[in-house]
Amino acid sequence: MRLTLPLAAALMMPLPLMAQDRPPADGTPLSQMLAVLEQEANFGHFEDIDWDDDGYYEVEYYTSDGDEVKVRLDPVTGAAR
Repeated sequence: MRLTLPLAAALMMPLPLMAQDRPPADGTPLSQMLAVLEQEANFGHFEDIDWDDDGYYEVEYYTSDGDEVKVRLDPVTGAAR
């Protein structure tokens, strides 16, 4: 079987560059990252929390004033992107 160059290159791509179906094992616990967001002065409630296969958490929450906030959290550092 003969592979074309683009297909062969895609098969040899390192895992971090490919879609990630789950957070990394060495990542920061999601509960710890959410606890930091909850400490915001006017935090209200979480609306939606999802893992994106591009390699980050998508978090949507509302402030106590009713403003919608959307952030992407790095699964290793917990930093917002």
